[in-house]
Parts: sequence; C-alpha cells; structure tokens
Amino acid sequence: MTHQTVGHAPAGEEDGPLTDCPDSALVPPGDEPRCPVDITLATLGGRWTPLVLREFLRRGQATYSELSAALPALSDKVLSDRLAQLTGAGVIERHRTPGWPPRVRHVLTSQGRALEPVVRSMWEWGTARRDALS
Repeated sequence: MTHQTVGHAPAGEEDGPLTDCPDSALVPPGDEPRCPVDITLATLGGRWTPLVLREFLRRGQATYSELSAALPALSDKVLSDRLAQLTGAGVIERHRTPGWPPRVRHVLTSQGRALEPVVRSMWEWGTARRDALS
C-alpha cells in the first residue's frame, strides 16, 4: 500500500489537482524528499519556521533583535536554529556589516519570496478557521 499525499487523486481519478506527482515520488527510497509537498514541508519544517518566514515576508529583511521582538515566545536557540535552517534552504541570506559591534541583517531571497502564496494560503485558512470557531 502506498502513502497518498493530501489531495492526491485516488486511483481512477486522473484529473485531480495533484495528478502530476507520480506514486514513486510519494514514498521515495532514501532520505531526500521528491514529492513537491514533502520538499516544501522539509523547507518549512519545525515549529515556528512558518512564523519566522512570515516576518520576513512582512519586512523583506530583519535583524536578529527585530525578529526576537516580533516573536517573543521563541527562545534564542530556536530562533538561531530557524535562521540557520532558512539560510541553508536558500530562503534567506545572511549579510554581515563590518564594524564594531558586528551587525547582521537577514534578507529574504527570491526563493523565499516565492513561498509567499504558501504562507498567504495558511493565513487565509487560519483566518477562516478562527472565524468559524468564534
């Protein structure tokens, strides 16, 4: 039995929204994801990562202090880990300004900007859910 990605068309329904994702990509051998949904989740994985990305989409760039103030529930370690994760994924870039004290500004990349529709969809779904529960 193969795993089905949410929204993947069941057998016999070839016109579903995610029919271009072959069964072999849904549960790939090895550690690297091949299913587009899994690739996106690997980039945004971990608690708080989408919220850190949300801040970059709002601002375009930010310092560690600005992010820390915007997301006070995050510990320093978690914020540092999320910045490293997003940098490694090519979603943000780290720019260090010479001088003392050294200043670091994180900037959203074009690849990061391309995630805006994903975060916007999460925002809209969450808004509708919040309103339905009120």
